[in-house]
Amino acid sequence: MTTSTRTVSNVNAAAIATFLVFGMNGLVFASWAARIPAVTEALSLTSGQMGTLLLCTAVGSLLALPSAGWVVGRIGTANTVRLAGLVAGGAGTAIAFSLMAASVPAAAASLFFFGIGIGLWDVAQNIEGADVEHRLKRTIMPQFHAAFSGGAFLGALIGAGLSQLGVGLPEHLLVIAAIAVAVALTAPRFFLPHLAGTAETPDGGPEGKKGPSAWRDGRTLLIGVVVLGATLTEGAGNDWIAKAAVDGLGSSEATGALLFALFVAAMTAMRFIGGKAIDRFGRVTVLRASMAAAAAGLGLFVLADNVVLAAIGAALWGVGAALAFPMGMSAAADDPQHAAARVSVVSTIGYIAFLAGPPLLGYLGDHTGIHNALLAIGAPILVALLLAGVAKPLPAK
Repeated sequence: MTTSTRTVSNVNAAAIATFLVFGMNGLVFASWAARIPAVTEALSLTSGQMGTLLLCTAVGSLLALPSAGWVVGRIGTANTVRLAGLVAGGAGTAIAFSLMAASVPAAAASLFFFGIGIGLWDVAQNIEGADVEHRLKRTIMPQFHAAFSGGAFLGALIGAGLSQLGVGLPEHLLVIAAIAVAVALTAPRFFLPHLAGTAETPDGGPEGKKGPSAWRDGRTLLIGVVVLGATLTEGAGNDWIAKAAVDGLGSSEATGALLFALFVAAMTAMRFIGGKAIDRFGRVTVLRASMAAAAAGLGLFVLADNVVLAAIGAALWGVGAALAFPMGMSAAADDPQHAAARVSVVSTIGYIAFLAGPPLLGYLGDHTGIHNALLAIGAPILVALLLAGVAKPLPAK
């Protein structure tokens, strides 16, 4: 086998492994999100109290994300995913036992560490995905995020099915945690090798060459603002579609989980075909179209007076939410030399919305109902639409 053939083979193997890691991340997340109504009932929580519990996950992730680029620089993407899988799997196990004991404090502490694991996992997989994308010289990041959505779709379907069968969430989480640890420990062996001496410092420069902080790079921060607004619609959908369907339409918990699954399925399908659309029409055009679709779908879901219209709205909402985050990751990684630090910054800003936004919607939902509270995310969607031009690719050096 020639060196060139071996290189192509290694990149393809890394792409498959990255796809699997993204998918497992989505499955883990949706296994929790799809059954939030069951958690609310098991712990006897209001929407606002559930929002506080969700905030524990957000705090854990937001503490982990800013340093994730530095961690990747020190131990590589493969070892970071392994570490994150162990943390998330252990926390998932602790969540299960917390629910068995009906202990809100224990659940809160477990969710905090769950957030740390998910945050580290997310940045590492995105850095690896961006590296694979650069090596392949074509847009593939949306397909990695399609794997995340596909895993989330499968997790939502499993959640809906187990809910209908009366299987408890603790048992569900214990099995998922075991699978997550197994995948996180094995799949990264096929990742592209971490290059010694290219680790980035917390300031965003190559190790040993302190450069300008990624937190002071204007383009990176604006991409972060776009991703913040764009991912809020995804985070709100993930955490609240099932609950909003139950509260606003009077549907069953299983129907709410199925609407969430439809939302995720629409995201998954759009992410699979989105790469070709981005290559043809450009990031900026596709990002603007995405935000318009998200706004339209959100409005239809909230204003619908029956499950059929709500389902159409959820699907359109999912289509609009599909491509913004992967495009933001690609834009942040346009310069490979600073990719780790900039992806970490954009991820941190975006996850402020993705993780902290839904709990705040829960507090608002205590006053307006969670169904109507979802309309509040229209404003940040508009901001993302107006600032979409910042995602324009950097000129080749």
